[in-house]
Amino acid sequence: MKYLSILGSTGSIGTQTIDVVNQHPDRFIIVALVAHHNIDLLEQQILAHEPIMAGVVDESAYKALKSRYHGPTKLYCGEEALIAAATLQEATMVITAIVGAAGISPTVEAIKAKKTIGLANKETLVAGGPLITSLAKEHNVKILPIDSEHSAIFQCLEGQVKANVDKLIITASGGPLRTWTREQIQTATAADCLRHPTWSMGNKITIDSASLFNKGLEVIEAHWLFDFDFEHIDVVVHPQSIVHSMIMMKDGAILAQLGNPDMREPIQYAMTYPDRIPLAYKTLEFKELLELQFMPPRYDDFPALKLAFEVGRQGGFKPAVFNAANETAVYAFLEDKISFPQIYQTVTSVLDAMESEDDFTLDNLLAIDQWARCKASELIK
Repeated sequence: MKYLSILGSTGSIGTQTIDVVNQHPDRFIIVALVAHHNIDLLEQQILAHEPIMAGVVDESAYKALKSRYHGPTKLYCGEEALIAAATLQEATMVITAIVGAAGISPTVEAIKAKKTIGLANKETLVAGGPLITSLAKEHNVKILPIDSEHSAIFQCLEGQVKANVDKLIITASGGPLRTWTREQIQTATAADCLRHPTWSMGNKITIDSASLFNKGLEVIEAHWLFDFDFEHIDVVVHPQSIVHSMIMMKDGAILAQLGNPDMREPIQYAMTYPDRIPLAYKTLEFKELLELQFMPPRYDDFPALKLAFEVGRQGGFKPAVFNAANETAVYAFLEDKISFPQIYQTVTSVLDAMESEDDFTLDNLLAIDQWARCKASELIK
């Protein structure tokens, strides 16, 4: 039996995690749930699973829930809710499914509390890779990837000798703008970018998919998860999202993990690792017509991906600034405050404004994350 804390329980990954739990009540018990502001769904989840605690990050939403829920589950507010859920004594595994750098501090505290991490918050490793990986090693904590691409690589690497592996190949759907011309891309609206052809995800990650910022974040995350340098990480566009990622061996053999675009499989694998158990979802059927296409990314038309490789190689706090500035710019784009190309322009401007870097500590990381957000907001205004 595993006892789960789910950070981001009302989002796409969180709700699918709960779907996996509902399929296997004999293996999983939810002991903590945290949402940002969707208290209607959170209350349904609380009533269905009766966790020890639940939290709401947004203060006004917390007050609204507090005024109407009077059951046994203890309620927490703000960042305290995230930390409380991440360190809850009864929890054995923490699913980090919240968006953005808000996942860094609770993940750090969960590792210190020796909880297994089911990582769906890529920004944690992008921004804090050196800190997170060293802490996990120090406390002997497993970080199990939930992102479909990283889960695929994780599965392909199982049983392999790392010295025999030449490179990691991360697949990208290409997003909703994949077939657009450079001129059309310049005029893309939020509505255009939210029409993802194969995946159903939250707004922020869907915009990142359209710009390929998301794939850039995944490249940096893969570097920290699997300890491969950037010269041995490639990206290939695969519109069908059937091959979730691959590895190439030194002799040229390529191992791939395939499946329909459904996040429940990688979620469940992280939750049951190293075991595999049945899962009710539509599996891949080779009796049906199956067409798989692969092509190189359009680096010039989607420059965020090339920038991610550069930022990843430079290291230090640059990936954190890359992530924070992008996050701020994406929300501005969703609010129609900037154009689609200005997301990238904002990020490069904030990176150019960086000064000398301090020691890589959590406090300094959070400080420069905040600086990057403020700088991005200033530029956007």
